[in-house]
Amino acid sequence: MSKKQNQVVVKDNKIIEASYTLSLSEQRILLACISQIDSKSSLLADHEFEIVASEIVDLMGVRPGNAYRDMKSAIEKLYSRSIKIDGEGSEMRWISSKDYVRDEGKVTLCFSQRIIPYLSQLTSKFTSYKLNYVTKFSSSYSIRLYEILVQWSSAGEREVSIEWLRDIFQVTDKYKTIKDFKKYIIDPSIEDINTHSNLWVEYGQRKAGRVVTHLQFRFGVKYSQNDKKRLTEDEINKHARPGESRPEVIARLTGNSLSDFAKPGETLEQALKRKRGLADMKKALKPGKPKASGIGA
Repeated sequence: MSKKQNQVVVKDNKIIEASYTLSLSEQRILLACISQIDSKSSLLADHEFEIVASEIVDLMGVRPGNAYRDMKSAIEKLYSRSIKIDGEGSEMRWISSKDYVRDEGKVTLCFSQRIIPYLSQLTSKFTSYKLNYVTKFSSSYSIRLYEILVQWSSAGEREVSIEWLRDIFQVTDKYKTIKDFKKYIIDPSIEDINTHSNLWVEYGQRKAGRVVTHLQFRFGVKYSQNDKKRLTEDEINKHARPGESRPEVIARLTGNSLSDFAKPGETLEQALKRKRGLADMKKALKPGKPKASGIGA
């Protein structure tokens, strides 16, 4: 969308941690509408949000000639979707009405009365981010995981249980092995976030015996070298962790912990991939040594 550079998505944290499922197209339509809301003001139930097909082509990744058709199809499905927020099984609809204006290539929709309090008049416990940070994601799961991390952006770390993720993603009956769960949901989402968003992220796992029970994420905002120079001493001291040196704090805050290892012109992602490749090569030269499980394993 032409204005997406300045559009901001704001949601109550209860939506971030709610249980629901949406296709990527449905998710994009919702975000396009939510980004039009002034989250600090009140929102009436009959307020109509307008989406024009020509403006959503890049959001939905469709050809211009198919934009209206695909947008209409996505909204038809969205109209029947529900969301569980309280964790007790109570459900509510995302939208209460939809109208089509084919001659003008646009649709209008209204949010349901019960979802409105989670999108407007928000003063605390909410998560916000720029819409353009997620428009190039290839999966709805990528958007969900990104939001879960942004919610804890001030911490830079978050551990979540596999069971909890399965529940809020509504995949309790899919990808039952941790290998498949990581292959089809977590790893592609990490790739999307690292490639297209404003965050860098890596993860490890925690086990109970031989069973993986939790995923441990480390993440931060990507900064340029100029941003790195603008870090103040107060910021460095405020975010320093016990036993962490000043250079280590700066590296973590800027996402440049591999900066000394990177070659000229090489991105941090490329440096990380190369470093992992060297580590794997060293392991291969030591036959009989058990394979270690590390970040991203």
